[in-house]
Amino acid sequence: MVNGCQAGRNGPTARLSFPIFYFLFSVFCFWWLAGCGTPGEPTPNRPQVPEAVTDLAAHQTGDAVALTFTLPAKSLEGRPLAEPPAVEIYRGFLAAGATRERLSTRLTYTIPSALVDAYLAEGRLRFLDPLKPEELAQRAGGRMVYMVRTRASKRRASADSNLAALPVYPAPQPIDDVRAVVTETALELAWSAPQRTTGGAALASLAGYRIYRAEVEPGAEAAAAQDPAKAKLKTPLELLAPASAPVFRDTQFEFGRTYRYSVRSVAQYQADEVESADSQPLVVTPRDTFPPASPKELVAVVVLATAVAPAHIELSWAISTETDWAGYWVYRDEQGPQASRPRQRLNRELLLAPTFRDMSVMQGRRYTYRVSAVDRAGNESPLSNPVSVELPQPEP
Repeated sequence: MVNGCQAGRNGPTARLSFPIFYFLFSVFCFWWLAGCGTPGEPTPNRPQVPEAVTDLAAHQTGDAVALTFTLPAKSLEGRPLAEPPAVEIYRGFLAAGATRERLSTRLTYTIPSALVDAYLAEGRLRFLDPLKPEELAQRAGGRMVYMVRTRASKRRASADSNLAALPVYPAPQPIDDVRAVVTETALELAWSAPQRTTGGAALASLAGYRIYRAEVEPGAEAAAAQDPAKAKLKTPLELLAPASAPVFRDTQFEFGRTYRYSVRSVAQYQADEVESADSQPLVVTPRDTFPPASPKELVAVVVLATAVAPAHIELSWAISTETDWAGYWVYRDEQGPQASRPRQRLNRELLLAPTFRDMSVMQGRRYTYRVSAVDRAGNESPLSNPVSVELPQPEP
């Protein structure tokens, strides 16, 4: 007697299942063999590793250390990075007299890739490491040491950057009372000298000051006047000049432009110098309200009538030496036997030459002339010294 299992193995169903099984098994073996025999089989993706930073620089500004370096844009293989790499900043400290063999650094800051753009300017990254005043006082004369790595993948970071080391000291208190007076030839800045460090200790030695200036974007003057710290700048804040005293004359300015000023004091620690943080910003828009000098050497000459021309008066004066000179106005007072006329301006448009011919005179009358100079801002000078002349009566 044959049981149900045997019938299942030996019956029609069994005869149909074996061909299907062998077919599927053959297909599987073909795929497997084809995969094994294909050259260039897939390999795990290698992580992108950015090039190492080689130009890390550091300097103290107030109670912070400013780090700057060029952000890598390529991998070690020379391929462009898909996005800005994340930045890891390492910091260490060497006491005065200690050697680098005793240096150890630790990861202090990490800037994620998505936030790196906020620290970039023209391809260079700038980061401020704030330090507490008491920490600067405690570590005065020692060296802060920095190193950075960048990372395009969690699996592997770049090689270490160069080391950037600098001595740190207590910084002077920021200046808070910069003021300006506009004159015709200069913007005169003045401020009070700081007496203490940010930690409250007396400032031992002051080496001088550094004046920084930027130009405000045209159209943003009103907003800059309300909030100078957020002024939209046309040019970056750059060193204009040093000063040895708490005053400075900026002669490199133009009327009508808006400038933002900041002053930093410089403390002296033996051979090292430390700048304070920026002063309270000052925004100034100098306006030209200064009239030019009065014309000089005014001369009036009577020219008698001829057969071809009536009598008239020729005026001349010394040419203006003002750099923003635009032209002249000529004024005349008239006196005669009948009545006196009030002063009148004789030319409708500014004269571009220091001469004028008055053809509207009458014989037998006395005339007094004065001349003024006008600059490009429309400021008019005081009138020149008067010159009087009388035309003789015609002969009978």
